[in-house]
Amino acid sequence: MTQPTRRAFMTGAAALIAAPSLLRAADPIRLGLTPVFLDNDAEVISHLQLALGQGSGRGIELSQRRTYQEVTGMLLEGSVDAAWLCGFPYLQHENVLSLIGVPLWRKAPLYQSYLIVGAEDAAQSLTDLRGGAHAFSDPDSNSGWLVTASELARMGERPETFFQRSLFAYGHRNVVRAVAGGLTRSGSVDGYVWEALAKVEPSLTAQTRVIARSEMLGFPPFVTRRDRAGDAAVQALQQALFGLSGTVEGQAALGLLQLDGVIAGEPALFDGIRARMRDVQGL
Repeated sequence: MTQPTRRAFMTGAAALIAAPSLLRAADPIRLGLTPVFLDNDAEVISHLQLALGQGSGRGIELSQRRTYQEVTGMLLEGSVDAAWLCGFPYLQHENVLSLIGVPLWRKAPLYQSYLIVGAEDAAQSLTDLRGGAHAFSDPDSNSGWLVTASELARMGERPETFFQRSLFAYGHRNVVRAVAGGLTRSGSVDGYVWEALAKVEPSLTAQTRVIARSEMLGFPPFVTRRDRAGDAAVQALQQALFGLSGTVEGQAALGLLQLDGVIAGEPALFDGIRARMRDVQGL
């Protein structure tokens, strides 16, 4: 190897060795999290943070909030680069938000809303629940509010008059707890969360019974502001999300979340939610 060639080789090798350090020195990616997934489980969050950090070559700052409104607000004001939201708030702000990824559950970017009651309750459908107490998850949740509200709208009813009392539990696991514990007769819950809980906390879901399932709807997506979609941080996050299923740490995070991976997704996935939004206009 000639001296100039050796010098060029050594320079290139040094750059490759230094690259991870340079990537780590880049600004961290700020990701907002809502109660989309199973509560704020520390093990899940730790694995997700590590997997996304490895996949993006950047630090990952996870900002958790109790409500969809809070996380949506952080995203719109720019205090996070992206967020894992529900399809409902994504569509509420679709003119300024852009999809960066949609998780796969049971091999598809889809899920359902479940209507649940206590295990011994005789109710067979939504109409049987008139005059009872009901638990919603969040006023900006598709599965935890919009689906039931739109079903009632199609019946010419409103939640506040159909139910004797309703509450927002702010978390799908909390909805299951409310019904299981008898705080409310019924609840509107994310079907993915109910099914995941049935595996990790079967004694809880066994105290409830699913009496109605919605059609398949677009799974809660990862989104960013349209004007930030080309930012290096967002692009790095997107590639890390797409690569989760290909790394050991990513597979661990997906396993804890009971998900199969993340794909790009298309806005048309959320057409069913759009239709239900039209149904509740004016409520």
